Amino acid sequence: MATVGQIIFFTIVTLNVLLAAFIILILSLAFSKSTSKVMSSNTKPVANLGEDQILSCYVSAESQPNRLGKVSVSWEKTDLGTVYRYQNGAPALDGQALGFKGRTQVFPDAVATGNASLLLRSVRSSDEGEYTCTIRSSVARGTVSIQLRTAVFSVPTLKFSNNTLTSEASSWFPKPAVMWLNQTGNELNANTSFTKRSPGIYSILSTLQSAKVSETYSCRIENNLVVAVTEATITGAGVLGRTFFTFSVASTQLVSFYLNVITSVLCLFYVV
Repeated sequence: MATVGQIIFFTIVTLNVLLAAFIILILSLAFSKSTSKVMSSNTKPVANLGEDQILSCYVSAESQPNRLGKVSVSWEKTDLGTVYRYQNGAPALDGQALGFKGRTQVFPDAVATGNASLLLRSVRSSDEGEYTCTIRSSVARGTVSIQLRTAVFSVPTLKFSNNTLTSEASSWFPKPAVMWLNQTGNELNANTSFTKRSPGIYSILSTLQSAKVSETYSCRIENNLVVAVTEATITGAGVLGRTFFTFSVASTQLVSFYLNVITSVLCLFYVV
């Protein structure tokens, strides 16, 4: 049993740790706000292999006029070097990494207003990794990092016949899990099969038995990067469906940091 003095001591230590962490957080936020003028609407995008992807990078509205005047833009990839450069109102592609030739561009009219977002065409698995976007002008400058992740995902097609509702998706990677739910959110029993089409890429066929006309069901296809929820409403003429995609944004390192902090605090109180 801890004494009153020990309880007070460990309480003070815990409060000091939390106060220090709070002060560091406030200072880091204040510092970033005062020095970083370049932002991204999505720093962890998930690109669908083979499709085009926009990597967002722009000067925050609060730190720029309507037009920036003379602007230079540099996109770099950590392991490859130059992805794209824009200077003096034109592309400056000397030294561009071979894998990006003919596949990247910015939009000059947008650059003039502070938007240096990069169009990356026909995304490849090798495009995955960390990118930095740097914008320099007479009134604003800064850099933002973007972690591009790649996956394969497709919209399921729906069929209804003989009281059986079928959801079929042509391509998914990584291999997902499939779940069916009714209108009240209860999980339903269904049969799901996966066919390997190419290394790591799967097609999906999932069937729900005893489906009823006028009912709405949800087919949820999910892996660690992408979640697709397809709402299927059975009508007398067939089935109406709409699909919503969401993408994971959590940072593994950030989650690990918070778990470590929580564990440390719990250990302190356990000792007390």
